[in-house]
Amino acid sequence: MFVDEVKIYIESGKGGNGCASFRREKYLPNGGPDGGDGGKGGDVIFATDSSLNTLSDFRNRKMYRAESGRDGSGKNCSGRKGDDLVIHVPVGTIIREAESRLVISDMAKEGEEEVLLRGGKGGKGNQHYATSTMQIPKYAQQGQEGKGLWVILELKVIADVGLLGYPNAGKSTFLARVSNAKPKIANYPFTTLSPNLGVVDLSYGKSLVIADIPGLIDGAAEGVGLGHEFLKHLERTRVLIHIVDTAGTDGRDPVSDIENINRELALYSQELAALPQVIAANKTDLPDSEIFMDEVTAYCQEKGYALFPISAATGKGIEALLHHVVKLRDQMDPEPIVFEREYFIDEPRLEEEEGDGILVEKLSEALYRISGAPIDKMLGYTNLESEKGFDFFQKFLRDRHVIKRLEEMGISEGDTVEVADIAFEYYP
Repeated sequence: MFVDEVKIYIESGKGGNGCASFRREKYLPNGGPDGGDGGKGGDVIFATDSSLNTLSDFRNRKMYRAESGRDGSGKNCSGRKGDDLVIHVPVGTIIREAESRLVISDMAKEGEEEVLLRGGKGGKGNQHYATSTMQIPKYAQQGQEGKGLWVILELKVIADVGLLGYPNAGKSTFLARVSNAKPKIANYPFTTLSPNLGVVDLSYGKSLVIADIPGLIDGAAEGVGLGHEFLKHLERTRVLIHIVDTAGTDGRDPVSDIENINRELALYSQELAALPQVIAANKTDLPDSEIFMDEVTAYCQEKGYALFPISAATGKGIEALLHHVVKLRDQMDPEPIVFEREYFIDEPRLEEEEGDGILVEKLSEALYRISGAPIDKMLGYTNLESEKGFDFFQKFLRDRHVIKRLEEMGISEGDTVEVADIAFEYYP
């Protein structure tokens, strides 16, 4: 089953906690601190895999988590790093932040790898906090939390040429004629229910990758029918071959078909509508095509479209069409079209300086709360059960003007202040 869009949750690993330990050996009853550091959490890495051409592997699994780092231990033993999680996706997969749908990364090249979420840093063991005045530090640093994110994976096929046309215009027959692709061919609407890719090897050493996009209908740009599900696969192509049924099968009018589909393109994307477009007047082997060919020819001359009468069934006129398309392709940038990054993941860093970012809230008449990344970081390496640790905690709040802000908000003696999951009574 072809799947070109899925929503998944990804999360990097938590850093392991540092260890608070002291050396205890025979003849060394009062050894110094020897707590090891916690291991770094695993990263979430996306990698392209040319053997994949659909996102169907993600249909039944929505949660992807890297391994957390191991905690440090005594004797200066550091915890093991958590294993990275490598997620393999097809070439051409765009990763978007789920809520905003902004582009985080475009995996447009074969063999590409990108670290999307970095694992949390491991906490430092108590050996790092020994000083001349504090020789037996009883606290160690907690590991940094991993980061989680809901993302949308969206596959946009990578091809030189996109085939346009109404259902039954002959796109699948054309692709089967010129390439190694084997699309299903039948006489009913929406025969092609997923994009088909074919490689065309020409006699003079050139090749083309062609994408047969499922037939469009009026209103596709607004999502009518299969709408955006297929139009998005044209966005990486450089040239469009617009295949038109000049035999008027099922009462179709070729000129109206060209205008209707081009209107859908423009409504969906002006960039897409501006791509070079070649009109392939198909089914010219049928007698009824003579009725419409003069009208199609006059229309193409007026609009400036290159016109090639062809027959996908017999091969008539196809070589000249492909030769012209290769020349157009070669005049354009050979690199695949890549969508620019729009969403930047804010990775937390343990080494950032504390400062702004401390939130002081008055929850009720006698209840206040202090929160923010600097507070969480400080609590990670402060042992509030020790006298020195508690003194450091209060000095931290004074130095960052938190006490002053509480007083300005009207805090009174005996009021409660919540910090993380700890509650304190305030005494000035």
